[in-house]
Parts: sequence; C-alpha cells; structure tokens
Amino acid sequence: MRILLPAAVAAFVIGIGGYLRRPDEPVCLAAAAMGGGYLLWLLGEARITVRQPDELAAENHTLLPYALARIGTGVSAILWPMHREHLSPWLAVPAVVFVAAVVLRLVAIRTLGRFYSHHVVRYRDHAIVTSGPYRFARHPAYTGMLLANTAFVAFFGNPLSLLFLIALGAVIVWRIRVEERVLFTVPGYPVYAGGHARLVPGVW
Repeated sequence: MRILLPAAVAAFVIGIGGYLRRPDEPVCLAAAAMGGGYLLWLLGEARITVRQPDELAAENHTLLPYALARIGTGVSAILWPMHREHLSPWLAVPAVVFVAAVVLRLVAIRTLGRFYSHHVVRYRDHAIVTSGPYRFARHPAYTGMLLANTAFVAFFGNPLSLLFLIALGAVIVWRIRVEERVLFTVPGYPVYAGGHARLVPGVW
C-alpha cells in the first residue's frame, strides 16, 4: 500500500496535467476537476490507507486485490484519452453522484471511528455501530466506494476503467463476505445484520 498510493497519486497528477494543457476546451477543464476531486479523495484517505491496525488483522489476502481494483479504476479513467469533444449538461449527473458518494463514504468512516480499517480486524472491545449511515446499511463505506467509482467511470466513459470497475465490485462482494465471517462473532452483529442490507436497503 505504501508503494501503490504514491504511484496512484503520480498517475493522477499526470492525467490532470494532461487535461490542464488544453484549458480552451471546457470538457478538459471538467475532466481535470473530476480528476482533482478523485485525487483529493485519495489523499484524504491516505492516513487510513497506510495505517496498520492496533490489533492483529483477521485476514489480509483481500487487501491487495481491493487496492489494485480501486486504483486501477481511477487511474485507467484519468489516463485513458477522453473522446468527448463537448461539455454536456448530462456530465453534471455523474459529477454530483461522485461528490455525494464520497461524502457518504467519509461520513461512514468517521462514524465507525477507530473501528474502521482497510484491514479486517476483530477488536477485543468491538462494538456494533448503528448510527449515521449504519442505520440503513451494514457497509455504507463500500456503498460510497462503489457509487463514487461508478460515477467516475461514467464521466470518463472508457472500456478499460469499466473492466476495473467490474473487478472492484467483485472484490468488494468478496471482502464483505470475508469481513462478515469475522463480524458475526461480535455480540449483537447477527441481530443487526438480520435487519439491515449489506449495501443497498431492500436490495442486498
């Protein structure tokens, strides 16, 4: 993770710089702004990304595929040449969804507090959090992750980033199943899980 994060940041800086070299094209300025938003998101989670948990992780084998799929989605979108020639009002839709999804994810992370980690950890004093977005779903941080990346891919619209997005979705489902094998050992979690969907209320 300490290698992937700087590499991803460098790739985004290169991609954003490429769009900023064409300031006379509004669609390029919009692409640079979207790329800048994703870069700020990466940097905003950087401390959590490289932080090691205070207690031994229950598993680590899902972390690298998750990181590669997430970074691959964003980097492939920003570096692939954008074929849109005009700035369409419809591009505001994925931009708004992206911002809202990142906010959802950050609120979910803040709500969990010290119990949040990119690693799967079973803390000795692990407690079930049911406030904030956890009133509606068991894994709202993943919901925000998927929505934000879906919006980002929709904005740039290239096939490679779509493939990475599909991989990201598959890895997240895998991680959720691995995490929940650990979480179901936390007192109260089975009851909580029985009344809350994993990602989207009423769907899954």
